[in-house]
Amino acid sequence: MAKIAFVGAGSVVFTRQLVADLLRYGDLELELALHDISQDRLAVAEGTARRLVEQLGHPATITATLDRRSALDGAAFVINMIQVGGIDATITDLSIPARYGLRQTIGDTTGVGGVFRALRTFPVLTAILDDMRAVCPDAPLLNYTNPMAMNVWWASVVAPDIRTFGLCHSVYWTAHDLAALVGLDVEQTRYRAAGVNHQAWLREWTLDGQDLYPRLRARIAAEPELERRVRVEIFRRIGFYPTETSEHSSEYLSWFLRSDEQVERFRIEPLQYIGISRENVAEFEQAKKLLDAGEPLPLDGGASEYAPQVIHSVLTGTPREIHVNVPNHGLIDNLPHGAAVEVPALVDASGVTPIPMGALPVQCAALNRTYLSVAELTVEAARTGDSRLVRQAVLVDGNASSTLTPAQIWELCDELVAAHGDLLPEPLRARVVGL
Repeated sequence: MAKIAFVGAGSVVFTRQLVADLLRYGDLELELALHDISQDRLAVAEGTARRLVEQLGHPATITATLDRRSALDGAAFVINMIQVGGIDATITDLSIPARYGLRQTIGDTTGVGGVFRALRTFPVLTAILDDMRAVCPDAPLLNYTNPMAMNVWWASVVAPDIRTFGLCHSVYWTAHDLAALVGLDVEQTRYRAAGVNHQAWLREWTLDGQDLYPRLRARIAAEPELERRVRVEIFRRIGFYPTETSEHSSEYLSWFLRSDEQVERFRIEPLQYIGISRENVAEFEQAKKLLDAGEPLPLDGGASEYAPQVIHSVLTGTPREIHVNVPNHGLIDNLPHGAAVEVPALVDASGVTPIPMGALPVQCAALNRTYLSVAELTVEAARTGDSRLVRQAVLVDGNASSTLTPAQIWELCDELVAAHGDLLPEPLRARVVGL
């Protein structure tokens, strides 16, 4: 029986999907060990897992504990989905910059929101990795927590001995959505992407060996309204389709959120993630009601998340190809060595094997390097305790620097440091003057 530890299991909707995907495999014997720091959320997560065992008719051993090390002890796989600071910290990351005139949509990947989310997450991630080293050193960490690239990079710095794989469904759903757009089933197509998380590029996309990009261009030309989407604009200018939604992608560049005209033209909704976060809270409350009433839980379709696929492939030897985020050790030639990159990977009984993708088109790598510069400065800020690097990370971000002056960025970072307080590492709480 394989033990799967869920850290941050109180993310109940996500836990529900992952547990359901695992239970749909009829050939696995599983112990699901759930951990969260909130007793209320942990209770709902446990109830959710037990209800799914009943609904799907597949037995599994379920345990729940507030003690993280106990949940990790003896685990074969660890799934991380923590959100340090919860919804309040997320709202802070979005609302304070908005008062300065800096627009964000999601704020969890790069830019000012990603930087501060990372700095809150790194200390907890380090503690998780320390616990894993003590009680389950051979288990891989399957990370879902954003900012993905920064967290995977940080894990490689503080725990290079722990195999960490960042898992995200953005490539998966991009391939599905584009296939539907050109009238195909995704199973008919072959696709591979490479780059960085939330800004990877669809490098291969074919039907029976034929490139599908011409079909996509024809589809866009036939429906001009599609040109009002951020991702389509990036595709038109760069030549390769990005693998994250328009809402996310708009805040990774200097092109879109800098003016009211661009926001309107590309139909962008600033502060969107505040609404999404509140919807997630509402979904949590709805799950409690369904459990209390003894009603079945709503379920999505078949296994779509990568963590259950990894676990099934490793335990049964079933080969699969997925996309993972890992340190760049010879995987993408023209991105920095050691940076966290997103590439295809083969998964089977031997584990997860990333596939080298050579060099990206130079224009794609150029955009990725700006994104990775923000990540590198953030990782270095946490590693060295140099709070000036926090400000410099935001300063090199395209969206922030297209909207705010350097002096405003310094002031904004000061305010965010004060707002997040003890959630940040102590050395990074120092006030920094410009010179």
